[in-house]
Amino acid sequence: MKSKLIITGLCMMLISGGYVFAHEGHEHQMVNGIMMDDEDMAEGQIDAKSTKTVEVGNKVCPVSGDRIPAPGEKSAMGKPVKYEYNGKIYNLCCPMCIKDFKKNPEKYSKIAEEEVKKAKKQNQVDNNSKGEKHHEHKDYR
Repeated sequence: MKSKLIITGLCMMLISGGYVFAHEGHEHQMVNGIMMDDEDMAEGQIDAKSTKTVEVGNKVCPVSGDRIPAPGEKSAMGKPVKYEYNGKIYNLCCPMCIKDFKKNPEKYSKIAEEEVKKAKKQNQVDNNSKGEKHHEHKDYR
């Protein structure tokens, strides 16, 4: 009985020790509100002092296609995050979308930028429609 207890204790130590070592040296941190990991920092993805970043302003996650929750809200997958690529900051619906974005950043950055252009264009159309109705006047002469 005593040997089973010792073996169980050793197994627990090995399992928990492996978990600790698996995460050793791999940290995630927020830099200027952007989720970064060691790989991003090593690749020079962001340097707040030397780089001017621009918010793209996408309201839809380019990876999942889900709406970006408003500040303070959570999506079904967690809190939204910001990710910097080529001097531009993209909104993602959750931390898990960072992996996919990193695999094909050109694809996903293009999707986000097209979404913003489409939204701006739609907003202009909506504003013009409202403006036309506002400027319709009857001739009272």
